[in-house]
Amino acid sequence: MKIALFGASGMIGSRVTAEAAGRGLDITGITRSGSDVPGAARSIKGDMADAEFDARMAAEHDIIVSTTGPSRTGGDHQEWLDALKTLAENSGNTRIFVVGGAGSLWVGDTMLKDTEGFPAIYKAESETGTRALELLRTGNWSPWTLISPAPEIAPGERTGSYKTELEVPAGDAISAEDFAVAMVDEIVEPKHIDVRFTVAN
Repeated sequence: MKIALFGASGMIGSRVTAEAAGRGLDITGITRSGSDVPGAARSIKGDMADAEFDARMAAEHDIIVSTTGPSRTGGDHQEWLDALKTLAENSGNTRIFVVGGAGSLWVGDTMLKDTEGFPAIYKAESETGTRALELLRTGNWSPWTLISPAPEIAPGERTGSYKTELEVPAGDAISAEDFAVAMVDEIVEPKHIDVRFTVAN
């Protein structure tokens, strides 16, 4: 299986690359700098906002994965959303698998991002993540999948164990390593087509 992975050098992308490579999958690691991505079969420079590049990646791979996201500390969130739309528009029949945020998960009848005590530093990022989910749900982009992490995600232990849910948190936290396990499991054996799902330890 050939995987095109945007954001391959980031916290999540690097772990997805390592997990996938460990299972013998063929990874094209895509970064804006074109820097070498450990574990990737090839490392190339690319940007989701480049429609021609996106179409070429879709034609050459079995799945396109985006582990990119809007920054909570700066950057243009609309620019990232526009780039995600460009990727979706140019994916053809190739499945896209997008890492979203936890803010759009539901706690009762309220989204997590709107609950009392939700950290202000994550608010803008969560609003943008919610718009990304809406973009995929309302567009004609099939097949797609969006995965939301648990409310807390950070580097930690790879246990290989996790729980899944669709619209509500599956738990409070997940390690980035187990998040990568869940992503590669979904890549290899798809169970969530044209839906969002979430995972936690």
